[in-house]
Amino acid sequence: MSRILVIEDEAAIRRVLVKILSEENDSYTVEEAEDGLKGLETVKNNDYDLVLCDIKMPKMDGVEVLEAVKKIKPEIPFIMISGHGDLDTAVGTMRAGAFDYISKPPDLNRLLTTVRNALDRKELVVENKILKKKVSKNYEMIGDSKEISSIKDMIEKVAPTDARVLITGSNGTGKELVAHWLHEKSPRSNGPFIEVNCAAIPSELIESELFGHVRGAFTSAVKDRAGKFEAANKGTIFLDEIGDMSLAAQAKVLRALQESKISRVGTDKDIKVNVRVIAATNKDLKKEITDGKFREDLYHRLAVILIKVPSLNDRRNDIPLLISHFTQKVTSEQGIAPKMFSSAAIKLLQGYDWTGNIRELRNVVERLIILGGKEVTDEDVKLFASK
Repeated sequence: MSRILVIEDEAAIRRVLVKILSEENDSYTVEEAEDGLKGLETVKNNDYDLVLCDIKMPKMDGVEVLEAVKKIKPEIPFIMISGHGDLDTAVGTMRAGAFDYISKPPDLNRLLTTVRNALDRKELVVENKILKKKVSKNYEMIGDSKEISSIKDMIEKVAPTDARVLITGSNGTGKELVAHWLHEKSPRSNGPFIEVNCAAIPSELIESELFGHVRGAFTSAVKDRAGKFEAANKGTIFLDEIGDMSLAAQAKVLRALQESKISRVGTDKDIKVNVRVIAATNKDLKKEITDGKFREDLYHRLAVILIKVPSLNDRRNDIPLLISHFTQKVTSEQGIAPKMFSSAAIKLLQGYDWTGNIRELRNVVERLIILGGKEVTDEDVKLFASK
């Protein structure tokens, strides 16, 4: 059911709007308010999927209602109702966040089409918020150790800026979690987050992947194609395992950072990009520089902020929390009844040498949940942890 509020001081027009909408779709619940002040109070105290609001009204005009509601419930779409003399104002309200406007007397087809589009948009916004919450949950940073608390504090300071960040740490430590949270907590969070695994792309294709190409640039380039930098415009690009990037691609990345411009493979035409760059590596880039495998000037461009993610062995106090987190996640995904780990099992796992870090712990927890008893014991750990 879609709940719609009509705010209109002219009783005749208000009745017409309520009648049209109620008869159009039996899933619409249509309510009314006779002035702006009453309308604002009604919105504050109830949840609506759409508001139709007149512009010129006593006590409080429609522009004031729109501005007030956008501060408290910004997701509610507004369709403004405008008289002939209100048309310029109606157009201006769209800059203030209105979805659209309709003129008096309302055209039936225009009204119903606009209402359907506004409700579809509201549904999409809600779905995106739910999806974003799910994405955020998938990238939770679990732990309250001194090492993890320090990283969380760093993220809070750095995320609101556009400063470039270089994340270092061994494989499986969670470098991508740090990158996601830097994006999630930044002003760019509504923009794209584009992840590129530089180690997984053949060296001869990395430039095309990052910067795109034009038709005919190479044998398989049958049409123009945008690259990851263009896709990340107004958002964040995460260059994972940047230490594996070829020197030729490094040179182009350096130019993108210096000039905020890229050019597709096969052309010299510049394309402006507005992208925040976050990079990560499991390599010692200073050693790579000494060995001639990584550009020193690029390193200094990337490493404005350095965040080192500790190994699991360096944050053993977080292992009980991680076991609890992975247990809930695995049992939910696998449709298995919730299980507990005994204190002896947890203590034994805390003492292991986690060369594969958090990724390895997650796999071991899943194995123990599937193969262990109703309560995972230290005996289960000895049998199935394969350490």
